Amino acid sequence: MNIATLTLNPALDKSTSIDKLQPEKKLRCEEPNYEPGGGGINVSRAIHILGGESLAIYAAGGPAGNKIEELLKQERTDQYRIHVENPTRENLMVMEKTTGNQYRFGMPGGNLDQEELRKCIDAVHRLPGEIKYLVASGSLPPGVPDDFYGTIAEIAKNKNIKCVVDTSGQALIKAAEMGVCIMKPNLAELSTLAGKKTISGLEQEEIAKKIISEGKAETLIVSLGARGAMVVTETTINYVVPPTVKQESTVGAGDSMVAGIVLSLSRGDDLQDAVKWGVAAGTAATMTPGTELCRKKDVEKIFRWLKEKETTDK
Repeated sequence: MNIATLTLNPALDKSTSIDKLQPEKKLRCEEPNYEPGGGGINVSRAIHILGGESLAIYAAGGPAGNKIEELLKQERTDQYRIHVENPTRENLMVMEKTTGNQYRFGMPGGNLDQEELRKCIDAVHRLPGEIKYLVASGSLPPGVPDDFYGTIAEIAKNKNIKCVVDTSGQALIKAAEMGVCIMKPNLAELSTLAGKKTISGLEQEEIAKKIISEGKAETLIVSLGARGAMVVTETTINYVVPPTVKQESTVGAGDSMVAGIVLSLSRGDDLQDAVKWGVAAGTAATMTPGTELCRKKDVEKIFRWLKEKETTDK
């Protein structure tokens, strides 16, 4: 095992369906489905689905934290839980069957105190030498400084571990200021890094190259949704464009993409093939309902399509 993930703000994801959402009425939902969630946890789960191994490190408390631990055990995902006092949040996703619309309700996380935060940092310090990639992913809960992921990236660098950061807002900005190995923003997060509300397609390459030249990341993999990903290094810019598929839900697509990329890199694949695996995994995740992540057979099929397209384009 050479991959670890870190999740400070996990969630117990509850998903259900209803015929139609209406105000001020008692609404009868279908039986809910429960899944462990949060950036790094989802990355570890997707890695397991794809046939790899990783260690999911996460901070969790209360009944929801216990349920996450239980569900991860059932899925046979390797885990290291840091017990915290405040209860872990629960998120709700409701699918309206008459329209196909999804309504996603994300709850705030509980505060982490200084001692709990120190335990999270210590867990990274104690990562064994076999770990070559650390994925720091998801939002930061209250009580955690914005520069936390930057601190984690520095610890990882000192341990010769490649750090992959996937977050947003001030946490993303601060991590970029410290410099990370791989950063995976979407277009909105790329706008944040550029200090703009929005950016056009004409600007995205220039902005990405500037971020690389400023030392904020060695590699930038920009998620473009259904259009795949833009891969930017110091010397190259490439695009990976997936086939058109029928989308059921975009929940977990970004985490599945990160899982595919990191698992592929950990196996010694080059960057372009790794991003193809990532785009295949992210696209496959949109083909599944609710909060379900990617399915291995779909990922393999899309990856083969991408490789065949690459050969045809040459």
